[in-house]
Amino acid sequence: MAQDRRMVVLRAVVEDYIRTQEPVGSSTLAKNHQLGVSSATIRNDMAALEEEGYLTQPHTSAGRVPTDKGYRTFVDRLATVVPLSQAQRDGIRTFLSGSVDLDDVLRRAARLLAQITGQVAVVAAPSPARSRLRHLELVPLGPHTILLVIIGDTGRVEQRTLSVHEELSMDVLAALSKTINAHNAEQPLKYVAGQLHALQVPHQQQELVLAIARVCEELAAQEQSNQIYMAGASQLTHTHTVDLTTIRPLLDALEEQMVVMKLMTTLAQVSQSHGVGVAIGAETQTPGLLHASVVTSGYGLSNVVYDDVADGSSMESGMSADAYQHRSSGGVHDMESGEQTQQHTDAADVTTHPTGEPLAVIGSIGPTHMDYAATIAAVRAVAMYLTDFMGDA
Repeated sequence: MAQDRRMVVLRAVVEDYIRTQEPVGSSTLAKNHQLGVSSATIRNDMAALEEEGYLTQPHTSAGRVPTDKGYRTFVDRLATVVPLSQAQRDGIRTFLSGSVDLDDVLRRAARLLAQITGQVAVVAAPSPARSRLRHLELVPLGPHTILLVIIGDTGRVEQRTLSVHEELSMDVLAALSKTINAHNAEQPLKYVAGQLHALQVPHQQQELVLAIARVCEELAAQEQSNQIYMAGASQLTHTHTVDLTTIRPLLDALEEQMVVMKLMTTLAQVSQSHGVGVAIGAETQTPGLLHASVVTSGYGLSNVVYDDVADGSSMESGMSADAYQHRSSGGVHDMESGEQTQQHTDAADVTTHPTGEPLAVIGSIGPTHMDYAATIAAVRAVAMYLTDFMGDA
């Protein structure tokens, strides 16, 4: 019973510190929260939480602040997150529905997520390796120069200029394009490359077909996206509640884009069945992010089950790899009651997507005292809209 009460006290400390960024004392908790116990009992609970590593006291006479362990426990025990406001939901729809192509929608998504959270937003474009062929076109640019246009099912368009020795007419190129599309539409690019190597065509077309196969092989080998959209860094530095001594290393870490993307991708894969992954401080295993947290979700082709955040319903919180392993078969632990409860989702409130790994990732990066519930809600909401966009692309 005492441990359950301490978890409630921990939640109160984290909530107050997120709101004020000031050390929290027992008298403040007794005044602001209906904890049902005396200030002396709260003080004893806080001392026990500090001894257990959930809280720390920056100065002898000051209140206490959460540690990474305290934040982790708070995040893992979130039963619900704050739904986005109607204005925020409308903003997502407006930003994404007005996009002209994939690059535009991802750029807009990054800007929007940064605006909602007040933190750094990172959106990765789907890697070509995860793309399926939607349409291939061959356009003559000159007697021996051909423009190859490959449109993937994610909406991404790849263009390559090919040089050939044989001059091929527009009708021949059109017929070859039609043949390739007929046999390879909606197939992975690696499969397309194999089919092209085996395709029987007149001798004059063989050089071109092999060149197309090489391009498909090249794209199929690109597991990592070479396009990353980032927004909100300058906004974060101007936030008065942010300590610039901890933000500078964060901004330096963001310069190492591949390190950040590896972390986000790992988080998205670990939490795939829940939709969101959260790494806090040292969990990021990145020196520049020791005072930062990363909230990540995959988007696109996925087996993620999203509660319908667009309509404001509740959702399960993000979690670390350890928490995911611990909780993959259970419900959500309610910090208020200390009881294990099964999360309820109505079939009408759930959006599901085809089985498979996410096409790419989206995330929010900010200080460890970020508003986790609101950030999780925002990341999941934008990820859901991006997934829907990919389905309609």
